[in-house]
Amino acid sequence: MAEDDHAEKALPKPTIVSSHTDASRLETVQGITLQWIDWDTRGDVTIINSVDGVWRLLGEQKSGQDVGLVIDGVITEIGADYFLFDGQITIANTPDPGRRCSQDKLWRFEVTQNRTYYRLREFEWCDYLTDYIDIYFAPSLAGKGE
Repeated sequence: MAEDDHAEKALPKPTIVSSHTDASRLETVQGITLQWIDWDTRGDVTIINSVDGVWRLLGEQKSGQDVGLVIDGVITEIGADYFLFDGQITIANTPDPGRRCSQDKLWRFEVTQNRTYYRLREFEWCDYLTDYIDIYFAPSLAGKGE
């Protein structure tokens, strides 16, 4: 296999969008939180729908140097009240100094009970602590699932 062929196969496929409401929610993201840091002061999150049809997600919430949450990857699917994220999530030094959790895999975020955020549906993915990771969207789009 030629090197160019390998690089081409490694490129992400266009994001599958089956819910226009949820696409609109993701286009209006308004921050990210990890409950160990702060629910009232949101971190920055950016979602880019690139020309190749791949939705990319990058976000972080920090409470100091080397303390916080970082999320980086692509959204593979957007459906009614959920999206699938293929990428890395890292939590460092929170809630306790020295704690480090980092995994690169396929994750599911979902809206439940008409909330105004998507919550990561794997709560105890690292060392059995419950980590709530929330990505917020415009409140006017709550409860409008397809």
